[in-house]
Amino acid sequence: MDRIDTAVSPRYAQIPTFMRLPHDPSPRGKDVVVIGAPYDGGTSYRPGARFGPRAVRTESGLVHGVGIDRGPGTFDLIDCVDAGDIDLTPFHMRLAMETAEERLSALLADNAAFLMLGGDHSLTLAALRAVAGRHGPVAVLHLDAHSDTNPAVYGGEYHHGTPFRHAIEEKLVDPRRMLQIGIRGHNPRPDSLDYARGHGVRIVTTDEFCELGPRATAALVRERVGDAPVYVSVDVDVVDPAFAPGTGTPAPGGPTSREVLALLRVTGDLRPVGLDVMEVSPPYDHAGITAVLATEIGAELLYQYARAHTRGRTTP
Repeated sequence: MDRIDTAVSPRYAQIPTFMRLPHDPSPRGKDVVVIGAPYDGGTSYRPGARFGPRAVRTESGLVHGVGIDRGPGTFDLIDCVDAGDIDLTPFHMRLAMETAEERLSALLADNAAFLMLGGDHSLTLAALRAVAGRHGPVAVLHLDAHSDTNPAVYGGEYHHGTPFRHAIEEKLVDPRRMLQIGIRGHNPRPDSLDYARGHGVRIVTTDEFCELGPRATAALVRERVGDAPVYVSVDVDVVDPAFAPGTGTPAPGGPTSREVLALLRVTGDLRPVGLDVMEVSPPYDHAGITAVLATEIGAELLYQYARAHTRGRTTP
């Protein structure tokens, strides 16, 4: 199966898959499988992230697989397909989490890695359970306006503010090799970041990120993560809502899309084993700009995965 040829079929034509990749619901032997997670049962404010994967796929027809001045295209380096969506209940948090973990674990049994398109951020816990089941506790590069290490609230065990707290408690991640970048805004309590910091997580607030810049922050990431297998999770609300308004909990004062994309280039210097782009909420998007940005983030992550896993074999 091949990607749809843009020279033959216009980019707005045909059934949308991510970056016009082949659709394969039962992939085997792939480098990265793109998988949608249409779910927003864990959202605490604006809903709508259940429609995120569809919106991102639609906008992704705009993006080619060859970046300017990068050499080979992503899909000349790695074999990728779009496996469609995980069928997730909209009614039951625990069942949705179990279903997502089962599907993602099955993907990793037959393929090297996945790029998950969300959906709210609660499902990153399912992804980390699946990845840790294969690789053991992983390092984490987490870009977000929020730490997502809060306890359960409103009787919701798995809301989108909890995934990294659960991951630390379940020993799915190595918090000493975990960075949370872009943290800012308002918290329910003055001590909201104490849990993460108390477990050794390196928090880089937006103010610190803007002071350091992408290059120095990338150096910090390389030093902290080292050669450990790393999961990269991007909540689109890490970006200022001027660039990404279509999300559930927007936080003004964030970095630009350019700064976030520049930082994500560090992924290619690491050993990524799982990736996600979460929290696109199309009902609050304007002209699809958040979905376009999520597409670009996903494309960047795929390219950097290719760079990381072909290092020494080719020069992208």
